[in-house]
Amino acid sequence: MSQTERQYRHVISLCKELFLKKNRDYGTAWRILRLPSLTDQIYIKAQRIRQLQETGVSRVGEGIVPEFVGIINYCVMALIQLQLADDSRMEIPTEELSTLYDRHIEETIGLLLNKNHDYGEAWREMRVSSMTDIILMKLLRTKQIEDNEGKTLVSEGVDANYQDMINYSVFCLIQLGQAQAEQ
Repeated sequence: MSQTERQYRHVISLCKELFLKKNRDYGTAWRILRLPSLTDQIYIKAQRIRQLQETGVSRVGEGIVPEFVGIINYCVMALIQLQLADDSRMEIPTEELSTLYDRHIEETIGLLLNKNHDYGEAWREMRVSSMTDIILMKLLRTKQIEDNEGKTLVSEGVDANYQDMINYSVFCLIQLGQAQAEQ
């Protein structure tokens, strides 16, 4: 297992732990949300990250790390919603939810490993602020696809955008973790 994959899996394990704890607190109430509502929740988190990066001021006392974790978990929720589009259950048992989370993360990490190979880990040289901007761009693309009722002419669908947002968020958390460890 490469260093990137180890770091990635560590970040995801922390995100999944929080996801499952929140599931114990709230259940799967998020199942009521339509896909555009989940996209908007992700947008709010990404926009807050950008605001914090630009101003350096947080009035609610939370930094950007919890927001990147939130982006990852909301993207997983969106991928699950896509998969369960024809499933009307509001509550998903924890074991099934955990399996669904893992399935979507495994698909997403597969995408990461393929792209990482082709791009030579270029993300390690990128700024966290640039990756935040890319996440915001992916969100605007996703909103446009949603507004077009999921139809695209040549572009990937919303699922690929959610996966890319997960991967960029993980990259940001890896970089932020390394920066913190170096201090």
